[in-house]
Amino acid sequence: MGRGAESIYCRYIKRALDILLSALLIFFLCLPMLIIAIAVRSESEGGAIFKQTRRGRGGKEFVCYKFRTMYAHAPKNMPASRFADHEKYVTRVGGFLRKSSLDELPQLFNVIRGDMSIVGPRPLICEEEQMHEGRLREGVYNIRPGITGLAQISGRNYLRDEEKLKQDSIYLSDLRLLLDAKIILSTLKKVITHEGVGH
Repeated sequence: MGRGAESIYCRYIKRALDILLSALLIFFLCLPMLIIAIAVRSESEGGAIFKQTRRGRGGKEFVCYKFRTMYAHAPKNMPASRFADHEKYVTRVGGFLRKSSLDELPQLFNVIRGDMSIVGPRPLICEEEQMHEGRLREGVYNIRPGITGLAQISGRNYLRDEEKLKQDSIYLSDLRLLLDAKIILSTLKKVITHEGVGH
């Protein structure tokens, strides 16, 4: 089987597996997701779902879904890691969701829509221009962004942008089923142990 963005796996099998896995997860997790939505709405003003414009395949913009973890007055288009005092914006429920990565569950609907994949480079906020230029240069936009990716299991939010871009490029050059399976299993382990969780 070929490797990279033009491989048979990437062009056909990966998308089919994305749809199947996302549909199964949405079915089995619909009740927990409803409970989370109610908890988010009950604690603070605002909707349960946080919508943010991000860059997807081809560098095109799309609306990315997450459970809202911050108060309504938090800055909208800035990575939380760049906030001067990130903790003051995060709700109690939001803190738990971020630590457990449950805030990412609504992105399963992004996968169904075709905006994202289960595994791939994390979608950028549009204001992250330096990373955007790097991804254009490295061809990272040839594939869909993912809910999790190689950078996430290699250091997550503690990696510098250059290191994240390097991991994205490595993933693109070695894109195959075995690597995706490894990333998913490693992600589950890190979510359970809270390893590498930052802002």
